[in-house]
Amino acid sequence: MTKIEKKETNFKDLIEQMFKSGAHFGYNKTRRHASVKSYVFTTKNKIDVLDLEKTCLLLDEVNKFVETLGRENKILLLVGTKAEAKKITQENAKIINMPYVINRWIGGTLTNFHEIKKRVEKLEKLKEDKERGELEKYTKKERLIIDQEIEKLNMLFSGIITMDKLPSAIFVIDSKHERIAIMEALKINIPVIGLANSDCDLRNIKYPIVANDSSVSSINFFIKKIIETYQKGKTMGNVERVANDKKTN
Repeated sequence: MTKIEKKETNFKDLIEQMFKSGAHFGYNKTRRHASVKSYVFTTKNKIDVLDLEKTCLLLDEVNKFVETLGRENKILLLVGTKAEAKKITQENAKIINMPYVINRWIGGTLTNFHEIKKRVEKLEKLKEDKERGELEKYTKKERLIIDQEIEKLNMLFSGIITMDKLPSAIFVIDSKHERIAIMEALKINIPVIGLANSDCDLRNIKYPIVANDSSVSSINFFIKKIIETYQKGKTMGNVERVANDKKTN
């Protein structure tokens, strides 16, 4: 089998998997953003049906980029704050030990990272103090206030505690829903990978994946592809580093 034939077979299998996950379902035609027009295969009962062959090509480009991120051990920030994406985003980010945001996006998370990092450090210190029993010196009322602060900070920043520097890229689920995160990334030239349905503006996404961004099965399918590709790249990078170390020694 030639490389071209193998790629065509892989794409066929991929399309079948995407179809089963419901990735082809867009929104009502009235909600369609003009930038998505070329990715719509047809419209049935006023609902846009997305062209999964074109989605395959987009995913191929995304995979090349994500594999490079993994290979170079770069930080990929996963963002999924809509209800359908929260659990999936958190679980998959933890698989590759990458930062994530699943609650409200805090303005300045990227553009004012220095200040955000201070709040994260405060959360870490309060947690450490509590674990060491250093909060016992406070009154019951004061400890209650501190516990409430820990709970609030934890809800907002627990996913980015490990992010000691700005990410090299962000992956968002539903680029319309996560437009504030995308705008921040654009301001400081951080490339965006975005799962985007027919109502999304693709112009601000460097690596779009045009597919259903509301179905749990579709979200799960694409985020797992991102994670698998990152892991593959990281493994390749580790092998290369070991080989280079042996040559050096």
